Amino acid sequence: MDIVSDIVADTHVLVLHGDFDVRSTWEVRNAIYECIDVHDEDVVVDMTDVSTIDATALRLLAVATRHAWLAGHHLTVRNPCPAVRRMTHLTRLAHAIEVERVAATA
Repeated sequence: MDIVSDIVADTHVLVLHGDFDVRSTWEVRNAIYECIDVHDEDVVVDMTDVSTIDATALRLLAVATRHAWLAGHHLTVRNPCPAVRRMTHLTRLAHAIEVERVAATA
């Protein structure tokens, strides 16, 4: 799992590349919590290049979303692929993870 961090308009964007599973949750967790606790900004997790995710990684995103909310910030997931969206519903965590809404194209 590769993580690229960038700041855009008062929002910290973490761009993930690769499989997001139990092997990479510790690294992603540290990056997310550092953004929330140290940089005092909203966080966007860009999952455009994430092809698979497991329940452990989804639980991490759900807990981090709540942690951000309690700290007065937002954690938003950007552009998850259909397989990732399906896993959020299968694990019943779709309500606990905020997914960025994008305008539909005609």
